[in-house]
Amino acid sequence: MKVLRITGALSPLLLTAASMNNGVSAFSNSPRQAHRSSYRYQPTKLMSTTALVSESDTKLSVHVSKLKRVLEQEYISFFNPMIDSWYAQDVTFNDPMTSLSGVDSYRNNVDMLAGRTLMGRILFDGAGINLHSVTGGEVVEDSNGKEMIEDIITRWTLKVTAKVLPWKPEAVFSGVSVYKVQPGGSQGITIVGQTDYWDSINIKPNTSSLSPLQQYEKVPTSVAINDFLSQLKPDGFLAPAAAPELPYLLLRRGDGYEVRKYPGFVGIETPYQRRDYGFGSLGAFAKGMNPLAPSLMKVWNDDNDAKDKTMMWPLEFARPGEGSDAPSPPALAVEKAGDGQWKKVTIATRSESVVAIRTFEDAAMGPVVRNCDRELRELLKRDGLVPRNESDGYVVFAQYDAVHSMGKRRSEFKRQGLRVLPASFTAIFRLPRPPAPRPPLSSPAPHTTDHTPTPPATRQSRTTTGSFASIKSSNHTRETSERYIAA
Repeated sequence: MKVLRITGALSPLLLTAASMNNGVSAFSNSPRQAHRSSYRYQPTKLMSTTALVSESDTKLSVHVSKLKRVLEQEYISFFNPMIDSWYAQDVTFNDPMTSLSGVDSYRNNVDMLAGRTLMGRILFDGAGINLHSVTGGEVVEDSNGKEMIEDIITRWTLKVTAKVLPWKPEAVFSGVSVYKVQPGGSQGITIVGQTDYWDSINIKPNTSSLSPLQQYEKVPTSVAINDFLSQLKPDGFLAPAAAPELPYLLLRRGDGYEVRKYPGFVGIETPYQRRDYGFGSLGAFAKGMNPLAPSLMKVWNDDNDAKDKTMMWPLEFARPGEGSDAPSPPALAVEKAGDGQWKKVTIATRSESVVAIRTFEDAAMGPVVRNCDRELRELLKRDGLVPRNESDGYVVFAQYDAVHSMGKRRSEFKRQGLRVLPASFTAIFRLPRPPAPRPPLSSPAPHTTDHTPTPPATRQSRTTTGSFASIKSSNHTRETSERYIAA
């Protein structure tokens, strides 16, 4: 899978994006669970497009700000409770698979998904939603001088586990909800309709990612059903995980790729010519330090054997509230790095970053990785995200399981930075809760199983095939290449 780092300036049209405040994190490294977190937002300051702001205009803006806070609370609690007073009694709800009408039908649908009904408790488990941003809702005048409220748009990632199936697959969707809002009702304004779009199936090719109302279009219900069912298939025999995975926040699951946000992290790095030698060297060095997956390999595009490739293992990552920089390295790593037999092992750091990723299962040979890079660039361009050409001399890929392991492999190509990026991707970031303590390494040879906890920790794998990337649980090898894409 290929990863791209997304950084980019905000569009003036999106400067009303809600700023993120202290969120409640709820990430997990368990199988098929997308990393997710909850957020609180500051009220969005709204501005009228008219030269003179009337008193009623100001009141509507206040109501809109309050509604946005209500939506934030509903998403964080997964609509428990759903605050009915903000919804019209005949409110409509439409997503790629469902069409409903009425507050009660709306609430029952959410309660089933959340497992708060009998049917929901039988079918689903672990449902959760990350709210990434709340934008729109400006008070404007139509051509007749009548005040109206522009659509409110939320961006989110939703995940749910289908526990009714023995292998308990997880389905993940990211997208936007468009709320139609009108003056009136007990709260001063009321939601009369909500339409959801998925990034994996509803994005129109070659449209701007900064204009969500123009970028998304409806598709046949059969397309949505196929997208959902594709995530419920069993994975088969997977290679065991090498270590617990570095946590990340999934911002988009799209057609053939993902967009993720990673925290700042610190690790150890060494040059290598053979990959198993690199694994052996870092495995021996990191004994007792509990390194994280993936192993990040940097290789040159010209296939020059005279140039050393490099391998990096993450050790520690920044927790929520610790900023975007990498944390301090473990004292033991500082003591050993660059000394004696560890002369070539160095401390390496990475700041918080947004990356685009494409997953592949073939062996991570040069032609395979470079082809993945080309494919990812094309997919991003199709969806209005443009990678920057910062690292054309090399590619970075990630491997998630132990070298020489058996089973289905997981490979990723990574590219960082995007020239055109929705504000919602840059405005938000919340890390998962710290993973459970990892057991010490049992042996110094990670190229076999020495940095694999016992029992092996399960991880989330994302296989991108056709749609943004179907998220599947995996213990299989994932090799990723990384490229930077920035504004």
